[in-house]
Amino acid sequence: MTLHGWITHLRSSGKVAFAVIRDGTGIAQAVFVKTALPAEVWQRFASLTLETSVMVRGEVRADARAPGGFEISVADLEIIGPSPLDYPIQPKEHGIDFLLDHRHFWLRSNRQRAIFLVRNEIEQAIHDFFYERGFLRIDTPILTAAIGERSGLFETDYFEEGKAYLAQTGQLYGEAAAAAFGKIYTFGPTFRAEKSKTRRHLTEFWMIEPEVAWYDSAANMRLQEDFVSYLVRRALDRCADSLKVLERDVTKLEAVKPPFVRLDYSEAVEIVRQKGSVTTWGEDLGAEDEALIVADYDKPVFVMNYPKQAKAFYMKENPADPRTVLCDDCLAPEGYGEIIGGSQREDDYDRLVRRIKEERLPVDAYDWYLDLRRYGTFVHSGFGLGLERTVAWICGLQHIREAIAFPRMMHRLKP
Repeated sequence: MTLHGWITHLRSSGKVAFAVIRDGTGIAQAVFVKTALPAEVWQRFASLTLETSVMVRGEVRADARAPGGFEISVADLEIIGPSPLDYPIQPKEHGIDFLLDHRHFWLRSNRQRAIFLVRNEIEQAIHDFFYERGFLRIDTPILTAAIGERSGLFETDYFEEGKAYLAQTGQLYGEAAAAAFGKIYTFGPTFRAEKSKTRRHLTEFWMIEPEVAWYDSAANMRLQEDFVSYLVRRALDRCADSLKVLERDVTKLEAVKPPFVRLDYSEAVEIVRQKGSVTTWGEDLGAEDEALIVADYDKPVFVMNYPKQAKAFYMKENPADPRTVLCDDCLAPEGYGEIIGGSQREDDYDRLVRRIKEERLPVDAYDWYLDLRRYGTFVHSGFGLGLERTVAWICGLQHIREAIAFPRMMHRLKP
């Protein structure tokens, strides 16, 4: 066979030499026997360095002891692209800032490959889940005139139309699509200009947002727990080798099955206060609070019906307690925090106008959104799942920055 790839490891005893080659799909060990090779091929091996791109030709045999489980007895070697000796990432410890500065090289490591195999499987599972259930995918604008969340905005001048904003969410457009097609989902990049440096925040991340006509808050949560459980199962079934490379304790994931625990916000506040939190009723729950809530459970936890002032304007007022809205946050176990935010949407025109004004948002920017309540309003719900947070949890990563190929954070815009 012929293999094209890059050199990741080299060693030689003088008469027999070994090169581990990465081709993008995995690794294989190439064996060079000096007495079995033309002199020029042996000399080419001597010039190899880390990340040299090569072509090797030889006979393949299975060998459980070899990296990748196979060995290639080399008959020929061609150097395609030399690599200088100063390749930045060497087989030693490097600091995280150094690795992020060289992210274009760091992606080549076994650990990063394992992460992105899991991410790729999760992305495919997302599409499969919704396709199997009859959802239509809708691609929503990245440049918008209306905002969906309170968090910071990236803005730009948009010709003669005034200000445009990088989308924080595709939800508002998803609601319009749900009125047309019943069950839809969006999947794309979203942007939050929050000045946050926690291990759970990125300024650019990918979000999956289904929107379903005729679903109330309870049906919305059932969809969420089915969805999350499906993604975890797919990773367990198809990414066992990658999870092993990442040293993930898969027993923690095997417990993720419906139904998930459901806690009212008031119950959640009482729980965290009993555990020493100073959070009071009416405040949003922080990362430390979320960790306290899930500490007693081995599967995700729903916290429902937050106070109105802590949540977005579009959430449905709770008829049982008008101080609150019909919403939920899905908190991953093991302290990974919120992976989903969802709600029943406010379908009453007058209440929605009042909430937009209370948030001091420009009513005219939401004319088209309010039209959905003017013409055939309907009960509907949806949620947003953050892809990188979900990948970080399933992979057991300490920081979300490893869950996306080129992370964008407050102080990182390159590479």
